[in-house]
Amino acid sequence: MNPVESRPLRYFVAVAEELSFTRAAERLGIAAPALSRAISGLEADLGVRLLERSTRSVALTEPGAALLSDARAALLALDAASRRARRSAGVTGGKLVLAVKADVEGGLLEDVLAAYRAEHAAVPIEVMFTGWREQPGLLRTGAADVAIIIEPFDSEGLDTEPLLSEPQLLALPTAHPLAERPRLRLADIEAGHQRVDPGAYVYVRSGEHRPGFGDMVQMLRQIELGRMLALFPLSLAQRNARPQLTWRSVDDAPEAAFAVAWPQSSKSLAVAAFVRAATAVSAARNNSQLADAR
Repeated sequence: MNPVESRPLRYFVAVAEELSFTRAAERLGIAAPALSRAISGLEADLGVRLLERSTRSVALTEPGAALLSDARAALLALDAASRRARRSAGVTGGKLVLAVKADVEGGLLEDVLAAYRAEHAAVPIEVMFTGWREQPGLLRTGAADVAIIIEPFDSEGLDTEPLLSEPQLLALPTAHPLAERPRLRLADIEAGHQRVDPGAYVYVRSGEHRPGFGDMVQMLRQIELGRMLALFPLSLAQRNARPQLTWRSVDDAPEAAFAVAWPQSSKSLAVAAFVRAATAVSAARNNSQLADAR
């Protein structure tokens, strides 16, 4: 059996996703006969039939379905490695890309950056502000090297270290009836609203759909307009006082848990230095809060 190269794997994934040699060829920018020959060569190298072809349809065989999942993962890892290599070549000593969602980093960002720059293995760092739930994908594709992220999140292929936890407050329009209460419970919110995101505490009125938003500014604006309610970390609430927003404690709301995350495949000394800096800063913050509570 011959070693499998990346190009025929890309061709196979395209055909498997399109289930059409014509559409896959258009997507790849090659001629359909050349694509067909490449797939036949891949099948010969592997010694299995990957696709059932007829004049009207294309279908995956059982070995083809098994290969598709692994091929996607392999190509994703190859693309990520290529991005990191190109990025490293662009700066003497390389650079580190940190993905954070604006305002959702537990108030750690400035202190962590300062601690990281003092690390021996530190390289220039670029802070990439992301949208809603973009960080895990950016880490897996190699667009980012490390992230400060709020749990829960899709951790497939990622390593993580916990940082700190803090209370969450409910953001709601100032004119909302619940804003008149000094403290709330989740049942008070759920009496007239439904959660629309199992991974976050985002609520809309019963029977309605979640409005669109791409970042924190848009999210808070949707709340101001009365289209949704949401729980946010205390540190974010403290930085976002707005006349049209009211923040309320929710006694039985879960705490917001922050973590640092990076690809499991990473061997970067700069990533390791950033993780050390982030965990050291969060440990010092946690110890200070414990001392204040005594």
